[in-house]
Amino acid sequence: MTPVELSRTVLRAVRRAVDEGELSVVVPVRAVVTPPGPGGCGDYATNIALQLARPAGRPARQVAEILRPHLTRSEGVADVAITGPGFLNIRLGGGAGASLVREIQRRRDAYGHGDILAGQIVPLRIPYDIRAEVVADTLVRIVATQGGRAEVHHIHIHRSCAEPAGTDLSRAEPAGTDLPQAKTAGTDPSPAEPPHINAPQADPARPHRRHRPRPQITTLRPTPAPEDPTPLGPDAARWALLHPAAHDRPRISADHLLQRESNPLFRVRYAHARTRALTRNAAALGCTGDPGDVPEDVPGGGELVGALAGYPAVLTQAALHRAPDRLARHLVTTADALLAFQHTVLPLGDEKPSAAHRARLALAEAAGTVLAGGLSLLGISAPDYL
Repeated sequence: MTPVELSRTVLRAVRRAVDEGELSVVVPVRAVVTPPGPGGCGDYATNIALQLARPAGRPARQVAEILRPHLTRSEGVADVAITGPGFLNIRLGGGAGASLVREIQRRRDAYGHGDILAGQIVPLRIPYDIRAEVVADTLVRIVATQGGRAEVHHIHIHRSCAEPAGTDLSRAEPAGTDLPQAKTAGTDPSPAEPPHINAPQADPARPHRRHRPRPQITTLRPTPAPEDPTPLGPDAARWALLHPAAHDRPRISADHLLQRESNPLFRVRYAHARTRALTRNAAALGCTGDPGDVPEDVPGGGELVGALAGYPAVLTQAALHRAPDRLARHLVTTADALLAFQHTVLPLGDEKPSAAHRARLALAEAAGTVLAGGLSLLGISAPDYL
């Protein structure tokens, strides 16, 4: 069962509780399902009980107790535990890891894409600063994964540390020109006068018609880089600007170029390259990946499944909070799990490839797909050899 399928299962449980008169609420359109947080257990957790507590007029834990038996009886769910103020922690039956890998194989680069911003325009206002340009350029792609369309507009800010116009970062467009899907450069509003973007027009034929609200404008002002990052090259420079949170000052140094474990960018790209190497080496042994469950005692296996399952939620949060650094940090988590897991994939010595090896190979290949897709969204290359 994939996270999307489990979300639908949670909503069906809510609907059954409403139909049986146990809850008096409007069934929401979606249920958030993520890997369990600190103190949680099982394969996935949902905060649906906390979401419904106020509309139901009941404590969240009581709502969770009502939903628990409906979830437990759902196909593919082995057990449900309640933790904290009312989180439902779900342990799936057999096939959870295999279903996740099949979902990634089916959707490829589109895995993790959703529709929470479908049809929405996301206006982004940025200063003429190289870090703001790169963040906005990345957000255009991340917002698109959730069905939205980001439009970038420049504002003038008198800041001595702003990068001069013409600074280039390969996939980042120079300051003073349009970023991908941005409006023309002639529409530069002042900070004090927000632009009227797609403002609803009055319809004289329908004077009482309710208009759609104006898009909420987001002003991006990440802490500028202390110096020009372009000497690092496009990939390392973009990582240096995107990996820190917006309020943190980027570290511009040659450390981003080092091919060693201490460099997070190297670990992410190396992990992707290792997945490609595993596929090549397995082919030489006559072995191909076949989705299957990976036992929990396999080093890194559970962590890798959890990281892959959490990728869609990370993409959603990165889009909603305009925070590409969340995606960058999650790629590091995924890479570290893969690097701990990779040693179990291929047979050792005279050992013959088995179903277990094919299942582990399929999981590693799925990780490679997610790492490549995430790096692409950040505008960073994912080489097969490193």
